[in-house]
Amino acid sequence: MIPLSDDDLHALVRDFYAAVRADAELGPLFEGVVADWPEHLERLTGFWSSVMTGSGRYKGDPFGAHAAIRDRLRPELFARWLALWGAATERRFPPAVAAALQAKAARIAASLQAGLFFRPDGPDRSAA
Repeated sequence: MIPLSDDDLHALVRDFYAAVRADAELGPLFEGVVADWPEHLERLTGFWSSVMTGSGRYKGDPFGAHAAIRDRLRPELFARWLALWGAATERRFPPAVAAALQAKAARIAASLQAGLFFRPDGPDRSAA
């Protein structure tokens, strides 16, 4: 496991979502979905704590949350999210820790995109 504290992850999530909210494309999407930012940031800190340290704090359904807004999502938005995540992790952590966070995020994004956009009987929007 990568040595990350909940304080480290909370600061990362807070700073990252400040950049997301300021982004011309991602900001409006998130503002239209997130009603309580402090609660959302706490939930996402729990998510990253569970993913990166095995804490088990997160009890949600990331796929369900994204599926609920599938009509507003496009594959290129995941690339934007990952670029902002990469920049935020590189600002806050040594290269090995940033790389681990980025690799995990890329795997999660690929899984979400496959579930949201891949259709065996139609066009695969994940490659768009």
